[in-house]
Amino acid sequence: MGTANQKLIDVSAINARNTHPLIRKLETVFPLSDEERKAILALPIDQRVIEAHQDIVREGDRPSRSFVIDDGVACAFKMTGEGKRQILAFHITGDMPDLQSLHLQTLDISIGTITACKVGFIQHEDLQRLCERQARVAAALWRETLIYAAMFREWITNIGRRQALGRAAHFMCEYIVRARAMGLVEDYSCELPITQEELSDAMGLSIVHVNRVLQELRKLGLINLESRHLTVLDWPRLQEVGDFDAGYLHLPKTAT
Repeated sequence: MGTANQKLIDVSAINARNTHPLIRKLETVFPLSDEERKAILALPIDQRVIEAHQDIVREGDRPSRSFVIDDGVACAFKMTGEGKRQILAFHITGDMPDLQSLHLQTLDISIGTITACKVGFIQHEDLQRLCERQARVAAALWRETLIYAAMFREWITNIGRRQALGRAAHFMCEYIVRARAMGLVEDYSCELPITQEELSDAMGLSIVHVNRVLQELRKLGLINLESRHLTVLDWPRLQEVGDFDAGYLHLPKTAT
């Protein structure tokens, strides 16, 4: 990947608006055949719009369906007994944050919207039939759950061992790389509709500390963050500050 002052053209961004988000997501693993694409498009999907700051599923639920995010940003989180929230991951277009519920009867996390989200609910029995008939699609879905686990491990390392500035830089890098893979980034710039309070819950820092860290990233000339829009000004340096290696996301090199 070049430096941030070079104009990038993402092939994924060109076709992003014309492809089903789940197909776009799975094709970050490998190209799907026409038959596999048709099988996914044939899934009965119950599409809903869920307003911002609403729970989609809650810890302890026993869902009979999973959902894909067609548009918007959501987060996986847990609550402590004292009512404090720890955000475990942010989820974007194409993600299936509760895919594990296909095999685990009871959810051990909650998932809620950050922005208003368009989501598509798919019954587990329909997903199971798809997996039985399309082995490569089943493998791609299984791979997605493994990547989510890898992200959780990286977040534990980020919160537990990196200093505040590194935590924030690492988060920015991860978000850019994941959004780029879905065609949501142009020239190191994308929407970032996440508040400082939400970043605080994700990075284990106070809101005041988050504000200071973001100001420091700006002063260093690494990012510009205004009006819910992130622009990375110095990509190599941001990766260095965040100790960021995208290998754990297991994306094609063209996406990272």
